Amino acid sequence: MIVYGNSLSPYVRKTLAFAAEKGIEVELVAAGMGSGPPEFKQASPFGKMPGFKDGDFLISDSTAIITYLEAIKPEPNLIPTEPKARARAIWYEEFGDTIAGACGGKIFFNRVVAPRFMNREGDLAAADEAQRVEFPKLVDYLEGVIPASGYLVEDRITLADIAVVSPFVTMGHAGCPVNPTTHPKAFGYIEAILARPCYAEMVARERQMFAQREPA
Repeated sequence: MIVYGNSLSPYVRKTLAFAAEKGIEVELVAAGMGSGPPEFKQASPFGKMPGFKDGDFLISDSTAIITYLEAIKPEPNLIPTEPKARARAIWYEEFGDTIAGACGGKIFFNRVVAPRFMNREGDLAAADEAQRVEFPKLVDYLEGVIPASGYLVEDRITLADIAVVSPFVTMGHAGCPVNPTTHPKAFGYIEAILARPCYAEMVARERQMFAQREPA
């Protein structure tokens, strides 16, 4: 199985972590930003990461890919089957993908993608405003919903946790981390999920790359 994209994308990162937590081996092939093999464009006609290939089956979008992976390997179960728990898990995925993802996109694109990968200046005012106005609402919400177990649904690792933490990694890379003093529960929760094998090595590589790029 092949995932096309780059783990710096929160959606690619989420997909890779989900596959790893399921015990499904996938190969990451670099793609996106106008590059990638022909199969990537076949899998993702609009060039959005991630794309996916399993034999002759091609699909794009992290949610679609994750749905497929859950169906072909039901255990360990990462999308709850109990109706209320499943609904909560899907809500948290939506929170991670759309709400936190939108804020993270403004911050990461304008501070990182535009200058480093597109050779042009980003809208730093838009990034600063997202960090000042939108980001506090995200961490306030997360601080208030984390259960004592440290997992958002069914007191165990699920898609909810995998999806929620990924955009916070992206924002952290762009100089917008969760403050452990003002939001200790959110900070501890994110770091605990990122310490799991599905995320730990991947995120450590990303953090090292950004540390190496910091100006002297």
